[in-house]
Amino acid sequence: MEADRVQEKLWSRNLVLAIGTNLFIYIVFYLLMTSMALYAAQRFLASDAGAGFASSAFIVGALVSRFFAGPLIDNVGRRRILLISLAAFVAASLLYIPAGSLPLLLALRLVHGVAFGLANTAVTAGAQALIPPTRRSEGTGYFAVSTTLATAIGPLMAVLLVVDGNYDRVFLFCAACSVAAMLVTLTLRLPKAPPAPAAVVNQRGPGSMTEKMHRRPGSLLAKVFEPAVLPITTVLLVAGLAYSGVLSFLASYANAAGATDAAALFFGVFAAAVLVSRLTAGRIQDRRGDNVVIYPAMALFAAGLALLALGPAIWVVLASAVLSGLGFGTLLPGTQAITVGLIPEHRFGTALATYYLMLDIGTGLGPVLLGLLVPLTGFNGMYAWLGGLMVACIPLYYLVHGRAARKVPV
Repeated sequence: MEADRVQEKLWSRNLVLAIGTNLFIYIVFYLLMTSMALYAAQRFLASDAGAGFASSAFIVGALVSRFFAGPLIDNVGRRRILLISLAAFVAASLLYIPAGSLPLLLALRLVHGVAFGLANTAVTAGAQALIPPTRRSEGTGYFAVSTTLATAIGPLMAVLLVVDGNYDRVFLFCAACSVAAMLVTLTLRLPKAPPAPAAVVNQRGPGSMTEKMHRRPGSLLAKVFEPAVLPITTVLLVAGLAYSGVLSFLASYANAAGATDAAALFFGVFAAAVLVSRLTAGRIQDRRGDNVVIYPAMALFAAGLALLALGPAIWVVLASAVLSGLGFGTLLPGTQAITVGLIPEHRFGTALATYYLMLDIGTGLGPVLLGLLVPLTGFNGMYAWLGGLMVACIPLYYLVHGRAARKVPV
């Protein structure tokens, strides 16, 4: 069995093209997320709240799309939805230039976010269908490298393109990336989702909760969400909430302590650690099982968050970035591989929409909830609390998946 698994081919032309499409999509995402708040403030004299919403409205649009992306992709087709979404990507990128008011900009951001959510879900579902099931975790990790690279390329291009305050170059570059994604997709062939059988029996066996939920495909819940993956994605929701504490508050924490460069240092090292994790952890997960990778990932992420409670000293920031990057960088593709392994291929779109919805909820609600916590605990207390939250997530994972996780022979 092990010999057959090793011989099963992972890399294909279409998987490489799917990775390229995802890279271009995320470059646009990170470039605009980095520059949009400042653009709204400079061009439309937006308030802090208005400028912030100009940035986050994209996330709101993506969150809305998750509620219908899965059924749409599973029924209409992955490649067709991907091409339509990328056409909207091109149009939205160009329409930023003539948008002459803040309300128009906000509306455009919402529409662009919806297109992103659809495109992201479609290309991920297609990539998962291209990855052999026995190398699911490894392939998911490689696919996720494109997102990691975009976290470096997008913000860097934002800095280079707006050096003299000319944002038209930013939007034209985004349009060029969107066109590139479309051209790649035109040569991309994604497997069509197989038709849904009359009744789907999950691998956990007849009479299980998962089987019963699949036997009611007409229910509202099953049309919008994939019930079988809701338990494992609760782990992702908690992890997203914890990561939002780093994403939203680390710069303020460092500035308040007079260590302005610490945040930039953190994210640089964090990205490098994430890249390392995504090139290595998936192969281990395929060979040794889910628990061997997920439990250490949660422990590393918890330790990285708790370290920040000591203060933004350079050694603390470096150690925290390494631990958090290895932990969080492993957790996302690891839980995604688990997610698609729980359901039949004809539900990949709905399952991945559920996966991203829970991640979006965690990262979206996190800043709001933690913003209420910081005045009570300070930044140090908040990071200590987040470390404890990730420790508490370990038994949660055991309950929802770890105790029944697949066992892979050594």
